[in-house]
Amino acid sequence: MKKLLYLVYVIPCSVIAQVGVNTSTPQEELHIAGNTSTARVEGLSAANNTANLGAGNSTRVFVNANGDLVLGAATNNVEILFNPYNYLNDAQDTGGSDANVITQTGVGSGYTIAGWPRQIGAGLSTFTLTKSAIVEINYSLSWELEKNASSAPDDENARVIQTYMYLLKMPLTSHDPTFATGLVTTDLDGVPLTIGRALGLNGQFHTNAASDGAAKLFHNTGTDYVKLPAGRYCPMFAAQVAVGNTGGAGACKMYIGTGQDEVQVIAHYYN
Repeated sequence: MKKLLYLVYVIPCSVIAQVGVNTSTPQEELHIAGNTSTARVEGLSAANNTANLGAGNSTRVFVNANGDLVLGAATNNVEILFNPYNYLNDAQDTGGSDANVITQTGVGSGYTIAGWPRQIGAGLSTFTLTKSAIVEINYSLSWELEKNASSAPDDENARVIQTYMYLLKMPLTSHDPTFATGLVTTDLDGVPLTIGRALGLNGQFHTNAASDGAAKLFHNTGTDYVKLPAGRYCPMFAAQVAVGNTGGAGACKMYIGTGQDEVQVIAHYYN
């Protein structure tokens, strides 16, 4: 009798599989199909992870060196860098580096740099970025009009009041705007800013009546975003006041920063 011996060879091999959810033809190792599909990792929920910012918030998810998904802290996402009280000097000043006067023009022929920080120091006149960020700026800038150095305008003419913030580049050894090293004229990617440096450009109309010219403090507000590299910066302002009809206007001037001024700078980190 002959006996036949069969030898079976087992060849090791790797099985490469793609898993599809809501699809029978996955295009990646894990493919979740559907226009409204979602994914949940319970270990990242507010109930299970103290780094989760909780209800009403979105917490940024990062990938660590091992490829694990982890939650970032609040400082990984957004940080308030600058929020001083009453940012600019209040007094009317017509001369020197701290002048805050704007002379009225007939056609709005240009912006005048004006105003000076009320206090000098970290968080008072400058903010520092330790890494690149999308920077959000918000301001509320006070201003008042004066005719012939004594009274409010009463010519019944409408004026356009325009303001913007610009940023000075500062050395890391100083917080005094006097020692600025230049202007921020482009963002981190080299894209030019409006008017060469303007952030939060905004304006409004001011009107008055001949019988009771407005003699009150007003505010312009502005918001903007700019992508900036690491460095130290000082927020400053420029403004213009224009009137179409100069007849009866007299020597009209505007002073900025004579009331309560608010400047807030927020960093939105993306790396």
